[in-house]
Amino acid sequence: MRHQAGASGVASDAEAQKLGVLAKLVIAIAVALIVAGALWHGFTAATFERFWSDLVERPSGPMRFRFILQPLMGAIAAIHGGLKDARTGRSPYFWTVLRVPRERVERLREGLNATARIILLGLAMDVIYQAIVLKTFYPGEALVIALLLAFVPYLILRGLVARAARRWHGGPFQHGTS
Repeated sequence: MRHQAGASGVASDAEAQKLGVLAKLVIAIAVALIVAGALWHGFTAATFERFWSDLVERPSGPMRFRFILQPLMGAIAAIHGGLKDARTGRSPYFWTVLRVPRERVERLREGLNATARIILLGLAMDVIYQAIVLKTFYPGEALVIALLLAFVPYLILRGLVARAARRWHGGPFQHGTS
């Protein structure tokens, strides 16, 4: 996959980006947590009810600082990526992930590489939270919380930062550029 910079044929540095070790670790842990959660707790109505109840209670419980820390770290990574996108004329991140199938995997790979440490930190903090507060472990909940707090802010903010940077610097918005 190549990203053309005008007619010059210069490929962006993103084309060579491979999935990093930490990103691979996140994927492996995510798969393990999904399987463990399904085996230990199943997929019942009671499981989903407990999940939503626990999810709503987390921001008011101990370790609530992570509800600021992780999204902030995700936002910092998004700002870095969004500014890079604006400089290189790449299309907005979330838009590309949703609407440009030929670039989707590469852009998601970039996002996972950028947020892998944050996701791993989030998983560790949720495991600690569950041990202290819930006195048990719900693997699926840990994964969902880590992704909600780390990857979702990155997913939303990266494109917004790129758009704002283009407007600020007067650069053209190249919608759908590949």
